[in-house]
Amino acid sequence: MAIEDCKELLDFSVSELAWSLDEMKRIRAGDKNVHYEGNLKAWLSAALSNQDTCLEGFEGTDRRLENFINGSLQQVTQLITNVLSLYTQLHSLPFKPPRINDTQSESPKFPKWMTEGDKGHMDMKPTRMHADAVVALDGTGHYRTITEAINAAPSYSKRRYVIYVKKGKKTNIMLVGDGIGATVVTGNRNFMQGWTTFRTATVAVSGKGFIARDMTFRNTAGPQNHQAVALRVDSDQSAFFRCSVEGYQDTLYAHSLRQFYRECNIYGTIDFIFGNGAAVLQNCKIYSRVPLPLQKVTITAQGRKNPNQNTGFSIQDSYVVATQPTYLGRPWKQYSRTVYMNTYMSGLVQPRGWLEWYGNFALNTLWYGEYRNYGPGASLNGRVKWPGYHIMRDASTARYFTAGRFIDGMAWLPGTGIRFTAGLGT
Repeated sequence: MAIEDCKELLDFSVSELAWSLDEMKRIRAGDKNVHYEGNLKAWLSAALSNQDTCLEGFEGTDRRLENFINGSLQQVTQLITNVLSLYTQLHSLPFKPPRINDTQSESPKFPKWMTEGDKGHMDMKPTRMHADAVVALDGTGHYRTITEAINAAPSYSKRRYVIYVKKGKKTNIMLVGDGIGATVVTGNRNFMQGWTTFRTATVAVSGKGFIARDMTFRNTAGPQNHQAVALRVDSDQSAFFRCSVEGYQDTLYAHSLRQFYRECNIYGTIDFIFGNGAAVLQNCKIYSRVPLPLQKVTITAQGRKNPNQNTGFSIQDSYVVATQPTYLGRPWKQYSRTVYMNTYMSGLVQPRGWLEWYGNFALNTLWYGEYRNYGPGASLNGRVKWPGYHIMRDASTARYFTAGRFIDGMAWLPGTGIRFTAGLGT
């Protein structure tokens, strides 16, 4: 199973490097429409992380098979590291960032991967929308399962292929539903069954430009089964609107590339928002659940392994509803990066705020920040004193982590039709 993970992950890397090469050709040709500052760093950052996830799949084995591929993977990782480092150095000259309006954007421009009808789809009731396929367990649609509908969809379609999922519990993949708790994609794969964490996902998304609306993604394995992912995302420029992601340990695997979540609910116990994507969560509600005895609840475990990667988690204008003693995050990798901005924190968010992974690991190199949070758990008086922890008092620093800057949102979020705030807002 770990080898199958590696094949899929290396295929991701091949695609991301191919996109990067194509973008470099466009830059050399003088194409003014290239958003190279966002695209290249995003794609190279993702290509750098995939090999780590591949090797993590061998945890719990005798490592014999891992040794056959480890050397080759290290060579690939080192080459990508060198390219990312050189690119960062070459493009580190001072530049004037684009002017960002700190309000909701309604730009009429659509990114290349969107059709003219996509924005209309986001505002339309599912029953009035033109759907290429309808999934209904009771037989009133074209298909009874989402898997059947996906398999029947055209390969490499040039236009948006819309699948409408009626109310009812489904398994595997989705696009548009009838609302949180109404259309539910559920599964119970977990690490204790012998699956790799990568493979435990109830829903896994890897195609560019994926959009989900009014859905619930759920993994019911429970805390006793440890790693059990509800949603794994490797989709660049993907957006999730009014979705609920429900699990316990490792609920939302924001594995790689640029992601946006708006008005979503996320439930879990341990490291339940994790991965090495560049993800912005706006107006979301984050709920802690009861963990196993002796476990400590941690919301985030961000996996940035190289200082040149553009990755990290930005949680903005959201709500942390802690029903158990809860920590905001812990550093899974050396350069872990997570910020909370303008976010409500309930009283069970612990005064220290953040938790060590083990010993002093990454405390000097991580980048954790808080900006203008509020609520009984948001007091900064007892927070950790790590060198990598920052109380952001300057709005210019906080703006770096907004949707407009951090995930290059002005280049693609307007076309999704989903409400968003480009900057810090009011």
